[in-house]
Order: sequence, then C-alpha cells, then structure tokens
Amino acid sequence: MKSFKIEEINSLLNGELLGSCSEEITAPEQIENAEKGQITFIGSRKFARLWDNSNASAAIVDEKLDIEPGSNKAFIKVKNADLAMAMLLEAFQPEAPHFEIDIHPTAVIDETVKLGNGCKVGANCYVGKNVVLGNGVILYPNVSVFDDTTIGNNTIVWSGTVIRERSMIGDNCIFHANVSIGADGFGYRPSEQGLTKIPHIGNVVIGNNVEIGSSSCVDRGKFSSTILGDGCKIDNLVQIGHNSVLGKFCIMAGNSGLAGSVTLGDGVIIGGSASIKDHTTIHSGAKVGAGSGVIADVAAGKTVVGYPAADSREMMKQWVALRRLARG
Repeated sequence: MKSFKIEEINSLLNGELLGSCSEEITAPEQIENAEKGQITFIGSRKFARLWDNSNASAAIVDEKLDIEPGSNKAFIKVKNADLAMAMLLEAFQPEAPHFEIDIHPTAVIDETVKLGNGCKVGANCYVGKNVVLGNGVILYPNVSVFDDTTIGNNTIVWSGTVIRERSMIGDNCIFHANVSIGADGFGYRPSEQGLTKIPHIGNVVIGNNVEIGSSSCVDRGKFSSTILGDGCKIDNLVQIGHNSVLGKFCIMAGNSGLAGSVTLGDGVIIGGSASIKDHTTIHSGAKVGAGSGVIADVAAGKTVVGYPAADSREMMKQWVALRRLARG
C-alpha cells in the first residue's frame, strides 16, 4: 500500500503547508468518509463547512478559503483543488494489470502485422492483416483489431473493445471496456423489399490523447471518415454517428448522442443524455445542457438547454413564467 508524508504531498503539489500531521497519508477520500491517516479535498465553502466533523488527517484546500486545519491536522493550500486532486490521485494510482508475457500464446496475430517496441497483446486477442501497432500499445485480453488499422504509440485498449477495419487511431489514447470503433452507421431507405441497408465504406479517424468510455460507439463514415480531434473525452454509453466530426478537446457526457454528420467545433461540451440532430453544427466553445435536444445549429460560445434546445437564459425565463402561471 502506498503512503506519503504530508511534506512529500506538499512538495508534489507545490502548495502551502499549514499545520502539522504526524500520520502518514495512506489514501485520499471524500470528506464525509475520510478516516485518520487519509487526506480529503475542500474546493468550496460547501465542503469547508464539513471539515470540523471530518476524521481526515489532512486536506487539500482552495487558497481562497479562510479556514484553519485544527490540532494535529494539516492543510495544503493550492490555487485549484480539483487539479491538485488529479495529481494526488495519480500518485496513489494502483499498478495496472500485470502481463506475465508481452504477447500471450492464445492471441491470434496475422503474419503481416507490424508490432512496435514494447507492445503487449493479451489472451484471446485478434489482430488482423496489415495492422500497425505503435510503440508501447497495450491490448488487454479479448480485444479485436481488424485489417488495415493503425494504432499510435502508447495507446491502451481495454477488454472487449472491437476496432473495425481501416480505423486510424493516434497516440496516447485510452479505450475502455467494450468500446466499438468503426461499425456500420445506421442507414436504411424504404424500398420495394422493405428497408434497404445503406453501405458504409468509410472509416474512423481518432486523434491523439482521446479517451472513450465503456460501451461507447463511434460509427464509420458512409463515404469518408468519422473524425474525433485531439484531446476529446467521451464518457460511457455515448453514440457518435457516421460522418460526425469533432474538433479538439470536446467533451461528451454519458448517454449523449450525435446523429449522422454532426459537426462539433473545438471545446464543445455535451451534457449527459443530450441528443443532437443529424447535419447540425455546434460551433466552438458552445455548451449543451443535460437532457437537451438540439435540432438547429448552435453559435460559438452559446449555452443551450431544453427540448428543443434554446438559449439558456431565454429558457430559464420561460420556465419561471410557467411556474408563476401554474401557481395562479
């Protein structure tokens, strides 16, 4: 079990140490559940009010808050408690699952595959023709990577993920369990036979430092590419439809979805369970509230909420007016 002296943690975070703590810190924990020997986080007055009743030995505290640690307890004051928390969690992060051997004997790897230095391929993986795996790529057990796919350096693919043919994936990506990359898009047209399937012959292109949560799906393009730009972060159970294009550093929360041919600019944030109509453009820096339904383009920097989604301030006025009407 990892443990650190409070002075070591302060050095890591480059903060200001107040008070003293004789116990070694063995784990971070939320303020209500923390015990002696653990460290917690206080980023706002809401949590500052809970400190007097907390059993934590130490806390990382936003420097704007005016509170004292108390007897045999310590604070580390920082500019941003959330970012400091991320750094500390990384320090306490357990070791990744262990590979006894780099390439498991049950893995099926085509003879045309190019493996970079330090690649690891787990049990029962399948790696198809002409696949290129960069240096340090890790495929955990039961991953399938189909023909002509390229995966960049240090990308990690967790169990159950399927990466279909011709996908192009950048460096330092993380795909969590059961992600689907490059399946057919959802396209049918009425015909004399009932519904005729529209073939999807494109691919998926994913940039560097992209993370995709469990059971999310990125469908390939109908003719060209579905694209996720550098630094995009996709939550669990997200649907990204064919030919959608995401700029850099977009965020999509759980259960949200893009229909086909949606375009997101840089830094767009999509709230949980929001849905975006096909052929819609959401420009850079815009935000879509949780549960909203976007049926028209959204201007850069704008926040929209509701179903159908509209300017957040206008929607708030409407909701207030409706409440007043209901009260008579």
